[in-house]
Amino acid sequence: MMQDVAPARSSDPLLRVENLVVEYAVGAKTVHAVSDVSLEIARGETLGLVGESGCGKSTLGRAILQLRAPVSGRVVFDGFELTAMRGEALRQMRRRIQLIFQDPIASLNPRRRIGDIVAEPLVIAGYKDETRRQAQVWDMLSAVGLDPAIVSGRLPHEFSGGQCQRISIARALVLHPEFIVCDEPVSALDVSIRAQILNLLEEMKARFGLTLLFIAHDLAVVKAVSDRVAVMYLGRLCEVGPSEKLFESPAHPYTALLIEAIPVPDPDVRPAERVRVGEPPSPTAPPSGCRFRTRCVRADQRCSAEVPELREIAPNRHVACHYPLV
Repeated sequence: MMQDVAPARSSDPLLRVENLVVEYAVGAKTVHAVSDVSLEIARGETLGLVGESGCGKSTLGRAILQLRAPVSGRVVFDGFELTAMRGEALRQMRRRIQLIFQDPIASLNPRRRIGDIVAEPLVIAGYKDETRRQAQVWDMLSAVGLDPAIVSGRLPHEFSGGQCQRISIARALVLHPEFIVCDEPVSALDVSIRAQILNLLEEMKARFGLTLLFIAHDLAVVKAVSDRVAVMYLGRLCEVGPSEKLFESPAHPYTALLIEAIPVPDPDVRPAERVRVGEPPSPTAPPSGCRFRTRCVRADQRCSAEVPELREIAPNRHVACHYPLV
């Protein structure tokens, strides 16, 4: 059965993902990393994607960029089907879509100087004029708050994690893309630096008219930067809705569980009992029906027999649950 698509806030989405499935082999077993995911992202929107580690968030982001080929489904970007593109056509399209990695230090080549690292996308894209390349690199380094005269000749190990993430952002933006996948861009940084990088991303979004898919497991960060939030569990979307409404009144038990797991500085406040005792299921053998049913105290026979489809329960609110909380 075709799953409903969680619509973007405009009738002309920049990105549309349709029934995407990503699987890969681990020994003799198959990991069901992304299972029948459909969503849309409007131009200029930030969609936050949250869930536990291993739920498939990063795999979905890489499949959107075609860094991992999906088993089935479609990814349509500005009217172009990325999943049908190959070779030069896909390479040219990647000028418009970029990725910011989770570990800023590991994402930079330790043997190359910063100016060359930021210029590399321009070289790959075929910009022959070295003077023009250097001008664009210096402009972008300045835009992310770094002095190009000081940093361009240095190596990555000479910089802190926050500075390396600024360099990574400059590299992602140097081609002036329209869409960026931010794969947990602040999770490897000190708390004191996170706010600076988040503010920088917001500034760059406004300045260059960017559309963002912001992947994270820190709900406070997602709430601060996202227009809408999509919650993912074991390869499937559980809930999609506007950030404020989703945090005020979660519709899926798993979303409520994630919000209740946010630490409260009061020892007398105890979270509600929403999780059954036991280990989370393995993505190599996901449960039948609702994948959250083995941990949900509200689950019954219907939950084990029938896969809940992502359906609209309120304007711009979608949930995949037989018994939503709202």
